[in-house]
This record gives sequence, structure tokens and C-alpha cells, in this order.
Amino acid sequence: MSLTVSPAPPPLDGKASAELRAAFEVLENPSLAARLSATVGTPIEALTARLPNTLQGGLHGAVRTALTTAMTAALRSSPAATPGVVPSSWLHRGLAAATGAAGGAFGLAGTLVELPISTTVLLRQIAAIAAEEGEDLARPEIAAECLKIFALGGRGKSDDAAESGYFALRIALAEALKGSIGATLLPGFIAAIAARFVGPVGLKLSAQAAPLIGAAAGAAINLAFLEHFRSVARGHFTLRRLERVYGTAPVRAAYEALAATRDVAFAKASKNEGD
Repeated sequence: MSLTVSPAPPPLDGKASAELRAAFEVLENPSLAARLSATVGTPIEALTARLPNTLQGGLHGAVRTALTTAMTAALRSSPAATPGVVPSSWLHRGLAAATGAAGGAFGLAGTLVELPISTTVLLRQIAAIAAEEGEDLARPEIAAECLKIFALGGRGKSDDAAESGYFALRIALAEALKGSIGATLLPGFIAAIAARFVGPVGLKLSAQAAPLIGAAAGAAINLAFLEHFRSVARGHFTLRRLERVYGTAPVRAAYEALAATRDVAFAKASKNEGD
């Protein structure tokens, strides 16, 4: 009796290492708050203070509804299938701008109404990026991977890296997903995603609550929101593609080596400031 030994995956080459570093920079450096602040021209702390307390209380329910609606609608057809010669990314940007314009024109009430629509547009764009990176959208677990982007993109600089670093959050979401793959996703998994996504949605609503925000700025806010999660999706699905080629362990080891290098540099900078 002979044993068949699978060949070891190849080491990461220069291109793969560059792709991994680009993914690391996106996934470990949240930028949504900065993007929204720049769009509106107001510090994020001032934006958050504008959100009414009554709205904050109902935000979790609104986010869960938006995610469920998006999951039902976004993946029914091929996300990359668009009429004519318009690329899907441009079509989705146009839809995001249109829904953002409606939200900006009608204030917070309009923003809440358009939230399920803009979330669906965003999920379709995430799915299109997944397909570009080689994922099979016909597999139910890939729909869940697309939904995870809303949680991965909800991390902030104030989060504990040990608990909410990229791979730590991936493991937590995988645990929440257990037993959930199939025709429907368990409410617990949707709730885990919503708990992270509610932060970015709150920032978005805060920005759109600015006085006289208007339709044009509302569209710009939605586009900034879209680009943030597109970047996170590209980083996540790039890592998954690299894992399929080079193996999960080598990719994670290379990713964590980058994190360790960053942490050492940060510690040295902090020490120099204290001296």
C-alpha cells in the first residue's frame, strides 16, 4: 500500500507578495471615517453628534432588515451581468450615487428608506469582485463570504487588534456561520454581521444628517461608502485567491509577518515620542 503525498504549495512569488501587502494595508487600516469626514468637510466626532438618539436606538433593526433584503435580492442574477457595454462597477457606482442623492435630498428619512437599496447595490458589487477573484457565486458559502465584507469593513482603529484583527474576525464569523450554509442563513450569523455593519451605517447616516447636505453630497457619501467596502472586498477575496494557490498557512504566516513588522515599527515610534 502506497501513500500519495500532495506536493507542497509553491512559495509566494514577488507578485503574490505585493498583492498580499496591498490587501494587508486595506484590511488593517480602516478608512471609512476619514473618507466621510473629507466628503462632508466635518470631523467625524461632530458628524456622530448629529445623529438623533431615537434613530440610534432603531439602527440595529434597520441594518438587519437591510442585510436580509440585500441577501435576498443581490445574488439572484450574475452581479457582473449588466446591459449594453457599461461595466458593472460603473453601473453600481451610478446606482449608489442615485440612491445617495435621494437620501441626501430627503434627509434622514430618505436615507433610511434607501438603506436596503444601497446595501443591495453594495452587495452586488462585492459579489462581482468575488467573481473577478475566482470565486464561484453558485456555491452558497460564497454568498456568505460576500456578506462577511460588511463586518470586515466595519472595523475601526479603536478596536482591539487581538479580537478584531482580520484573521481573528474571520474565525469568529466562521463560528457564527456554522450550520448556516444552505437555502437560508441563520439569524445569528446575520446578527453577527449587523453588529459590525451598524458602525459604518451610523457614520454614513451621521454624514447625511449634516445641515443642507443636499442631493449631490448625499451621492458623494454613498460613493465613498461604496469605495470603502469595494476596497475591503478586493483585499479579502485577493487573500482567498492566494490561499487557494499557495495554501492557507503560508498566506496567513506572511500576513502575520507584515503585522509583526508594523507593530515593531509602531512600538519604536511610540518609544521615541516618549523619550
